Amino acid sequence: MEEVISVKNLTRDYGKGRGVFGVSFDVKRGEVFGFVGTNGSGKTTILRHIMGFLKAQTGEVKVLNLDAWNDSRDLKKYVEYIPGEIAFPDLKDGTTFLKNQAELLGIHDMSYANELIKKLQLDPSANLKRMSKGMKQKTAIVAGLMADKEILILDEPTNGLDPLMRETFLEIILEEKRKGKTIIMSSQMFDELELTCDKVALILNGKIVDIADVNEIKNSKYKTLKIEFINEKDYKDFKKLRYKIVRDQPQYNQVTVKVADKNVNKLFSQIKQCPLKFINETKQTLERYFQEQLFKAKTQSIKDIKYQKKEKRHVK
Repeated sequence: MEEVISVKNLTRDYGKGRGVFGVSFDVKRGEVFGFVGTNGSGKTTILRHIMGFLKAQTGEVKVLNLDAWNDSRDLKKYVEYIPGEIAFPDLKDGTTFLKNQAELLGIHDMSYANELIKKLQLDPSANLKRMSKGMKQKTAIVAGLMADKEILILDEPTNGLDPLMRETFLEIILEEKRKGKTIIMSSQMFDELELTCDKVALILNGKIVDIADVNEIKNSKYKTLKIEFINEKDYKDFKKLRYKIVRDQPQYNQVTVKVADKNVNKLFSQIKQCPLKFINETKQTLERYFQEQLFKAKTQSIKDIKYQKKEKRHVK
């Protein structure tokens, strides 16, 4: 598939560890690409660079082979943005705002906008300044989607929506995906990214920790099994079989292992004589996958620190 968005070694340093550092990823045409991370992790900064609102200190950001900063005016023809922080102009109501947006974008047919208004149960006649956070978010969603542009940049778009409206919005995004739209969406909620996205990047302290292929996670050829043995000897003997241990809890004689589907029957045959307190399968999810990656990263960091200390002692 054609590469629509390309970010290479993007860095913007605000000082004191804030900003984004060496961020690289690409998005293919028709893909939904997600960003997950806590507040302040760098999600919004990356999206604003893609929109051309910020200029990279180092690295490059290209959209449709155009430079996001230098060609930002041209890119607005193809890209629509729903910001995380909603700030409306001083207009009397949502209807006036949406009509002004339509005129600005050259939209003459408001049928899709009206369809979105109906789905989201939005009353656009309400006063803009007095709208609840959820109503403001719905209005911003309609304004962002009604132009039907080929690329959508959504910064925590479900923020402020109640659970039912959140579900409705995700159905709208899946419909946009079926139309072939290219979408980047940030969120703090793993479940909505797992439902809508093809790939998801975990960002921590301004750096991408890992990029997950959601389809591979959903259709994993591995099973994660949690086993608790009654006898300590059986627990220790099982560990000698050298299955990949995800979590070890010796205080409970409990171990969690990741096993290839083809080896599951073999594992069962090896423990069938052992009295167990329980054995169950832990379904792989996007959240669990990233938790494993963070655990690996922390473990590697500890190993690196120990190695550096050892090297220093050796030098002395």
